[in-house]
Amino acid sequence: MEIKIRGEELILDKERAIYLPKERLLAISDLHLGKAAHFRKAGLAIPNTVSRNDLLRLENLLQKYQPKQLLINGDMFHSDYNTEIDEFAKWRKKFNEVSFILVKGNHDKQKEEIYTDLAIEVHEPSYNCAGFCFIHDTIQCRSDLYPIGGHLHPGIRVYNKAKQGLKFPCFYFGEDYAILPAFSAFTGLRLLKPKENDQIFAIVASKVIKV
Repeated sequence: MEIKIRGEELILDKERAIYLPKERLLAISDLHLGKAAHFRKAGLAIPNTVSRNDLLRLENLLQKYQPKQLLINGDMFHSDYNTEIDEFAKWRKKFNEVSFILVKGNHDKQKEEIYTDLAIEVHEPSYNCAGFCFIHDTIQCRSDLYPIGGHLHPGIRVYNKAKQGLKFPCFYFGEDYAILPAFSAFTGLRLLKPKENDQIFAIVASKVIKV
């Protein structure tokens, strides 16, 4: 799905990402690497394929768009250092030509040297690009640029002709700010209540649709 926001072309991808062609920038939010390992440590039987599948999806996006930059808009790592971050370190070496940029979120609490070793450029609280202010929580934005946030894991309920409702992750674009869907499949959804002029794009099956 191609849209224009504040005169800038954006591509909304069904894999919960946006791409800015002019900037050659791919942006995602709420990757939450290490979340499955964190829950396993607590005794919950979460398969280790969760993060691997997320990284495979991200790898496919990087190969598809060939961006110069990958922007993670907060919550790249879910908690303390664990084995899934070690797996990411090995995966990261496949894309040494891509600049990785992290806008810190509420879960990003690794030591500074961890980000340095992984060749991740860290920005806090925001990163400005192409008229947009990428920031994890839009409430904290102090810029005159259009904020693009994450954090909320937005979802929308879509009804069929039989008035049966299903919940889907979505992209939200309002008059004052936007919210990206959570990239990780291992996240819940916070259902939105859109206003009249809001633009909502739901990710259903294998496509993005405007609702």
